[in-house]
Amino acid sequence: MKKQILPDFCARNTDWKQRLEVTSEKGVIPSTPPSHTPSRSISDLQPSAGLPPPTTPSPPPTPTVPAATPKSPPLLPPTGSSGFASHVSDSVCDHFLVKGGMNNSWKQRELVFILVYAAIFYIIVIRYSLQLSHDNYNKLYGLRPGLISTQLNDASDAQWRNFRSNLPILTFVFGVFTLMANTVRALYDLKAEGMSVVWLLISLAYLSYLHGAFIFFILAITSTNFLLVKIFGRTKYFPFILWVFNLSFLLCNRVYEGYSFASFGDYWAHLDKFRGTFRWHICFNFVVLRMISFGYDYHWSDHNPYVDQEKHIRHCNTCSSGKTCYRMLQERSVGIEKFSYTIYLCYLLYAPLYIAGPIISFNAFASQLDTPQKSYTLKQVAWYGFRWVLSLLLMEIMTHFFYYNAFAISGIWKQLSPMEVFIIGYGVLNFMWLKFFLIWRYFRFWALVSGIEAPENMPRCVNNCYNLESFWKNWHASFNKWLVRYMYIPLGGSGRKLLNVWVVFTFVAIWHDLEWKLLSWAWLTCIFFIPEMILKSAASSFKADNVFKEFILRELSAVAGAITIACLMVANLVGFVIGPSGISWLKSVFLQTEGLPTLFGLLVTFYVGTKLMFHVSDTKQRTHQS
Repeated sequence: MKKQILPDFCARNTDWKQRLEVTSEKGVIPSTPPSHTPSRSISDLQPSAGLPPPTTPSPPPTPTVPAATPKSPPLLPPTGSSGFASHVSDSVCDHFLVKGGMNNSWKQRELVFILVYAAIFYIIVIRYSLQLSHDNYNKLYGLRPGLISTQLNDASDAQWRNFRSNLPILTFVFGVFTLMANTVRALYDLKAEGMSVVWLLISLAYLSYLHGAFIFFILAITSTNFLLVKIFGRTKYFPFILWVFNLSFLLCNRVYEGYSFASFGDYWAHLDKFRGTFRWHICFNFVVLRMISFGYDYHWSDHNPYVDQEKHIRHCNTCSSGKTCYRMLQERSVGIEKFSYTIYLCYLLYAPLYIAGPIISFNAFASQLDTPQKSYTLKQVAWYGFRWVLSLLLMEIMTHFFYYNAFAISGIWKQLSPMEVFIIGYGVLNFMWLKFFLIWRYFRFWALVSGIEAPENMPRCVNNCYNLESFWKNWHASFNKWLVRYMYIPLGGSGRKLLNVWVVFTFVAIWHDLEWKLLSWAWLTCIFFIPEMILKSAASSFKADNVFKEFILRELSAVAGAITIACLMVANLVGFVIGPSGISWLKSVFLQTEGLPTLFGLLVTFYVGTKLMFHVSDTKQRTHQS
């Protein structure tokens, strides 16, 4: 018998219909089909427990009916509106069951249309981008001679420009550092305490070059934090003390721009000449996160771990294979001997992750300092590095042909049409994503080489997120994990979600910098979060117990995804490009006669893009289940 493949929206009713056919011959007909939960809902901000996707049980085989057996009388649909909807949905499923060859054609046709639409969209974006860059290159700031002789390179972003220019020396330095550390570990079989001394010496040499004499301020603040943790770490009010201390220095470092030795007297003023090559208070933002992590992990070290370890190991593919996943490393408390001063300083100043992260919890770091990570084999680490090189080539092509960031900082976008404004804004967001992707993966690669697995900061492409929650879980993901563990859950978790998002995003804005446009970005994001949380709550209570309701839920989710993508673009453009004053300008451009058709076309495009993300998600689920 040829295997039938149902379209997606009929699949959930197949098992019910087959049970109905079997039981109708026995005279037993269930009154209502079993209820189903919605196929999509926005997950809570708490980190995933690492559970594998549920497997769908095989439907019972339909018994063979002898030729002489009379056909059962046709079933009448139940009365009432819900019964009629169920009958209509079953009729739709019957249509696809009978048509055989058309079983999968509906979904295939939708996917073909979506792919064609996406191809046309990117052709238009590339064409407009090339034309805009060619016509306006002489008006843009930050363009420099590039690797391609006939093309200028967009070096207008200072962060990317500095990283790119220092890439050769960084690669040489980290290559030497990791070779030294791994060799010493292999020769002397060092554990956490011994390796902490090795990496602390390496990191202090590294920071002395970066910050010069100003490393004194780093050591003074971090040592004071260590004393506070050891003195007050077991008290009830310790979290309050920890936050006040670290927030105070986070703000003061920005206000006073890292202090000066002259403020402590003329005797020390000559040390201001030895500033190094990098401002220490910029990197210190990450040190603050690590100091808070150390304090909380010490405070919680005598309590039971948050995760049920035995249950987690049964359901986690990584842990059940004999390895240890990052979540287990983070939640499992380390021995009290690991909270020593040398391991603490090594954690704060660990060279591969010092400048930009990714952020790793103290528990996870101390565990891997003792036993190097085994999640990645040598071959997988090498492949990880090769993929990074390919991504770097993509960035070089992008900055040589598409001058998105130069448009943003030059202010030329104010003279463009609504369609061109969207293309520049869309390009800026993709440039930012790829920039951070490359920076974070570069430092994570060297951490992996040295035996430390840090969370992946960009696990999902920026163009594959259709709700705010998934976007922020996959943009600077290690920071999201830190926020959930050390802010969101201590504040009350999902029980106070509407209040907690304001506190969390305000902290995120202040942590980045003291700028009004960042606060505007944070509060805009919170405003956009509120309707999403309300809709998510409503969707979780909505039971898609037939294919018609599930179809409606899928379509409404796509519409909501389109609106969310538009809101995300507005919030990020306000925060990182146009500032709060640009909101009124955006409204004047898109909410007028010339801009409304463009706005409508963008929403349709985002709707189609969201449907494509649904197909990607469905494909991944089928792959995991198989």
